[in-house]
Amino acid sequence: MVFGTRRGFVSGRRGLQLRLEGNEAAVLAELLTQLEAMVEPVEPDGSHPLEELLRTSDPQRPDDPALLRLFPDGYLDDPEAAGEFRRFTERGLREQKHGRLTTATELLSTIPSGDHVHDVAVSPDQAEAFLGVLNDLRLVLGVRLGIVSDDQDVTEDWADDDPRVATFAAYQWLTWLQASLLDVMATGRR
Repeated sequence: MVFGTRRGFVSGRRGLQLRLEGNEAAVLAELLTQLEAMVEPVEPDGSHPLEELLRTSDPQRPDDPALLRLFPDGYLDDPEAAGEFRRFTERGLREQKHGRLTTATELLSTIPSGDHVHDVAVSPDQAEAFLGVLNDLRLVLGVRLGIVSDDQDVTEDWADDDPRVATFAAYQWLTWLQASLLDVMATGRR
């Protein structure tokens, strides 16, 4: 890492930039690949033309708590209504999340590997996509780590060699990266 160089999302004379080391970009790209496997849209099999026309699907409520966080129930007290809500929304949500991932992955692919810091121009649409992707990544990692509030110290009972320590470090880094993007976006809108 290069100290003294502000990293993350920054704004300057050249507009919004993503400033990361190539190694950081590679780690983030790997996280995006893992998230993509979770949110990948399910292609219709053609057996229900009306579902295709209405862009609906018949998804089951996820058993995985992280997927349930990404695709929550629309109604907590009515399982039948929640199922109908999921039927009409999950396919579109998956497509939206997948599109955001594609945008973020393409942007990261322009950063060369290595330990040097690189600047990449970020358009407003790319920034919005990245914001959604970072939020989704944080939701998944938060569920996996059992994080339910920002002030919670989930690491207090973990040994230094606990594999969750690295996951928590990634969660903290994503939180910082998302905050840098929100700061730049808020400043740019004033």
